[in-house]
Amino acid sequence: MPSDPHGSGFHGPDPVALTAAGSGPFRSQDPDTVTGAARPDDAGDLARAREQLLAGGTRNHRLDAAALRHALVDLHEFWLTTKGNELGIRPDSGFAIVAVGGLGRREMMPYSDLDLILLHDDVDPAVVARVADQLWYPLWDAHIKLDHSVRTVPQALQVAATDLTATLGMLEARHIVGDVELSHLLIGGVRRQWRTGIRSRFDELVEQAQSRWARSGQIAHRAEPDIKNGRGGLRDVQLLNALSIAQLTDGMPGLGPDTPGGGLALAHRRLLDVRTELHRVARRSRDQLRAQDADEIGAALRIGDRFDLARTLSDCARTIGYSVDVGLRTAGNSLPRRGLSKLRRVPLRRPIDEGVVEQSGELVLARDARPKRDPGLVVRVAAASATTGLPISASTLGRLSDSAPELREPWPKGALADLLVLLGSGQRAIPTIEALDRTGLWGRLLPEWGAVRDLPPRDAVHTWTVDRHLVEAVAQAGALTTRVSRPDLLMLGALLHDIGKGRGGDHSVVGAELAAQIGARLGLWPSDIEILTGMVRHHLLLAQTASRRDLDDPATVESVVEKVGGDPVLLELLHALAEADSLATGPGVWGDWKSSLIGELVRRCRLAMAGEPLPVPDPIDPALVDLAAQGGVHVTLDPGTAAHTYLVTVVAPDSPGLLSHEAGVLALSSLRVLSASLGHHGESAINAFVVAPRFGAPPQAGLLRQELVRAIGGDVDVLELLDTKEREARENQALEDRTSAAVPVQYAQAPPRVIWFDAPDGAEPGEVIVEVRAEDRPGLLSRLARVFERHGADVRWARVSTLGSAVVDAFCIRQSDGDTRAGRERLERAILAVVPAPQPKKKEE
Repeated sequence: MPSDPHGSGFHGPDPVALTAAGSGPFRSQDPDTVTGAARPDDAGDLARAREQLLAGGTRNHRLDAAALRHALVDLHEFWLTTKGNELGIRPDSGFAIVAVGGLGRREMMPYSDLDLILLHDDVDPAVVARVADQLWYPLWDAHIKLDHSVRTVPQALQVAATDLTATLGMLEARHIVGDVELSHLLIGGVRRQWRTGIRSRFDELVEQAQSRWARSGQIAHRAEPDIKNGRGGLRDVQLLNALSIAQLTDGMPGLGPDTPGGGLALAHRRLLDVRTELHRVARRSRDQLRAQDADEIGAALRIGDRFDLARTLSDCARTIGYSVDVGLRTAGNSLPRRGLSKLRRVPLRRPIDEGVVEQSGELVLARDARPKRDPGLVVRVAAASATTGLPISASTLGRLSDSAPELREPWPKGALADLLVLLGSGQRAIPTIEALDRTGLWGRLLPEWGAVRDLPPRDAVHTWTVDRHLVEAVAQAGALTTRVSRPDLLMLGALLHDIGKGRGGDHSVVGAELAAQIGARLGLWPSDIEILTGMVRHHLLLAQTASRRDLDDPATVESVVEKVGGDPVLLELLHALAEADSLATGPGVWGDWKSSLIGELVRRCRLAMAGEPLPVPDPIDPALVDLAAQGGVHVTLDPGTAAHTYLVTVVAPDSPGLLSHEAGVLALSSLRVLSASLGHHGESAINAFVVAPRFGAPPQAGLLRQELVRAIGGDVDVLELLDTKEREARENQALEDRTSAAVPVQYAQAPPRVIWFDAPDGAEPGEVIVEVRAEDRPGLLSRLARVFERHGADVRWARVSTLGSAVVDAFCIRQSDGDTRAGRERLERAILAVVPAPQPKKKEE
């Protein structure tokens, strides 16, 4: 930093005007002569200048994120330099101001704390107190957040020796003004102390990072990530810097500017830009990117909408996360050795595969390996990594990236075999593929991967980005290979089932075309390519059919058999893929009920393919027919086929609103409806519900009947009681935590969707299928049934599925005024009025 404050390269308000706005300089060079107090508001000019920068700068234009950070650094340095000179904090004064934190790194954020250390060379305590007061109080009076300390160099070094957080901060310390030799004593001393003591502090450093990751999660896969503290965030870049200062790694381990995404340096700058705009939008210090701010931040950075921003953040975080993995591993191997290991000059090398050996817990190339002459070496190294669980060294990945040629088409059989070994390694395949992808090698094997890399999901039920979801599906499919006759195609299908996303159009159709190209490149037989494309084209077939269609209708089974071409191999692969896909999507997507639905559909399809007659709907139990003939309301409660589920069967005279009353009574009895199917006999309705108690055991069937009779007779309004119950739950939650920033229970995280489908062949005229996708709420089925009743829509059958906190309910209905566009629009508006929706954005005043 130049001693002349006007030579600081300042980008913000005029420094001369800044000086004039504050108090005049104190001319004594000796801190002992400081007796007068500075003006209490002489940092007000600093605060006003900062607000001017945030408002647009001196030329009435908005500074971009990087320029704003630079301007803030210059602004605070200028003020501190000026104030230091005023207070006599000059060379040989025995005082120095040292910046840590954002100012120390030259990464000043709009609303970050000002982190300062006032160093002194064992000056008289009274003088130190006066200088400190006249430095700190103006900043406090101007409401500038300040994190400060006053120490001698030995005191600061003692703190750094015992407090890891303080150490990491002081490793980035920077001299601002005053006795530069004093500052250098601190900065150099902390760094020497860190290098010499790193072996004893390395485990604590790793534990601290892992604890932070556990609290803040992964930026790449969080809807509202913590840009600073999350895995792959700015704290991790500081961690890498600390390892570099300890001389255990270089500054950018394993990733340079030629890797996908531009490498570590660019990822760091992008995260800084996002955090800068986050502060500017929030007008406060904030590290967590909220969903409602994402569009504005993406537009300010010229990235795009919130999905484009999420994709950029994922790329940056995964780049940084991989670099941290490499850095920690390299640092661990570089630590000074103890005991007999000191005597071993050359690490042991253990052969793993052709051209691949283990060294120091990593996979490296053998000395006789020739990457330029061995195109299959990349997948062979990857397969060895996945099967042994040993990571590939960064130097090996770099060498392969620089030297390995493209695989010829079609691939050699050995390369395809190694790829299948990699994919069949379960969870161990995930870090291996991530390492290949971050270094550009995975995209070389699968050029189509670029369109799905870091692509954020559009559906809130998905946990992962699209590319990570595909890899997770591969890992899940690895446990299902013994259930199919072609496990190789299962793994490839899991890897490619969503490869068509990010390109526009139906991703299943687009993906099937890409799968055919990839299959040919891999060297698959034409018949296998046909099966692979069928898997990608129809990977949603079983789940959608089981949840939307009546399995008792022979046309349902016939349509599935027709689409799979009557191929039992493709059918079993689709069955396994449906499970792997669901398990890789997120918690609660795959459960006993979904498994039983798809399993029953597959069973019936197999019977049809075998030439056996399709099972017809089971006749209604004669006992239930007798009950219907007797009239009145009857309720039975029996254990379900899955654990903790029950089958509630209701026989009652059919009447408008009956389904709403039935579902409402179940909800008021704390029974969650997992599915529902409707039937009729004569003038009676015979409806069955698979339910699960929210807690404890279900009420007796007699009590359910009693409440249902009251509801049918009009003695109770089930919807009014449901509203009351929901309102009380909302009030109780508010009493439990009035300070909670969570979304209230009446709001959903994801917007609901209503999807219309034409009824299958053989349906009665006027029948359509409407599917409702929404987050669950108490009595949702009852509310939906009331909507259908009020709009004259007769529910012919229903297929209700509850997946965690979400529902996917399909209703086959026939409207009294026919299937018209206007009728659909009215009914859709009514449905959206009763399902949970996201909290509306507040209007700007």
